[in-house]
Amino acid sequence: MPSELTPAELTLLGLLVEAPRHGYELEEVIAARGMREWTEIGFSSIYYLLGKLRDRGLVAEVDPPARGKARKVFGPTEEGRRACTRAAEAAVAELEPVFPRVLVGLANQPVIPPDRLRAALARRAASVAGKLAELRAAVAAQPHAPRFARAIFDYSLAQLEAEQRWLAAYRAELTDSPDQEDRRP
Repeated sequence: MPSELTPAELTLLGLLVEAPRHGYELEEVIAARGMREWTEIGFSSIYYLLGKLRDRGLVAEVDPPARGKARKVFGPTEEGRRACTRAAEAAVAELEPVFPRVLVGLANQPVIPPDRLRAALARRAASVAGKLAELRAAVAAQPHAPRFARAIFDYSLAQLEAEQRWLAAYRAELTDSPDQEDRRP
């Protein structure tokens, strides 16, 4: 992703390209779409990020709607739309390394006693199953979500389902041959 936008900035900018919104509306969309599962945007950081985007000329205040309280509603500038398009395209196209903690744990698994390793893998499997259930419920609650929102859910589900398959196979391998545990040289 181009260094011009952080993932959190790109996420908010993309939501504003969809429709001008105020901070609370952004929070509602983030929560409803389950975006907290894959982005690091806390409610308290929304206004901070909006300020950064505004200061860079990527968003601007737009006329507030004639309803209720007057809140600052933000929308993208033309430069904001262009920056969003460039950064979103790069984020889709470019494969970037990820650093899951589980790989660090697996790299050090020889120091974990076998029974505790199996228990840790069982806890992880239960967590993955729970997260899958949550995501499936979120998908079911939004039957008319736009295609791109469904794609995010589908991607997340596919990742978790792949991990669930891997966990089942690895746990079975450890159970089938417990005396073949790897040991540090």
